Amino acid sequence: MDLVSEWVRGWAVSRSTEPPEPVPGGWRVRVGLPGHRVRYVLPEHDERVLADLGRRQATPGTWIKVAGEPGRLRAALPATWTMAETAFLMRVPFGADGGGTPPEPYTVRTVGSGPVVIAEILDGAGTRAAWGRLAPAGPVGVVDQVETEAAHRRRGLGSVVMRTLAGHAAGLGMHTGVLAATEQGRGLYQALGWTVFGTLAAAYVPEALD
Repeated sequence: MDLVSEWVRGWAVSRSTEPPEPVPGGWRVRVGLPGHRVRYVLPEHDERVLADLGRRQATPGTWIKVAGEPGRLRAALPATWTMAETAFLMRVPFGADGGGTPPEPYTVRTVGSGPVVIAEILDGAGTRAAWGRLAPAGPVGVVDQVETEAAHRRRGLGSVVMRTLAGHAAGLGMHTGVLAATEQGRGLYQALGWTVFGTLAAAYVPEALD
């Protein structure tokens, strides 16, 4: 539960939203994006709380994420809710060794955006090929939005991004890393020493977008 709490806090910092608001059973984050207006995050599966949320908060663009199995979330919600991809909550101890060197002609650049550290890998033309973000949540560092452009995949760039962020996290006094991984990304993170500590089921009410 504590790591889910830290993940929510760090995710909000990374995405530049208002801080998560405590609500019965978890937190509410006002995301404010088309199709993703509000997000509820629950650290534990509570049938009563989920059923109540599903009835009262079924506004298009609303999301629910809960630490637990997707089948149980589906069963707790009305049919108006659509299931989304399940994420894997992962953690790692941050050590002093971090960073890495990408293959030529790539270079690494780190920039700050308020409290957020952004690691970028640029190709030979100076175009961003891969990137990721590190946001603070007390002594926990939340890694977010790690991506590699399709044309630059399978060259180890994602690993360099992750190691660069880990090195910065350790230097900033963060002792634990937390992230929410897709099925596709889980293998990369496990190869770098991250371990799964739970699943994060998700559902949303679709919003008609122009």
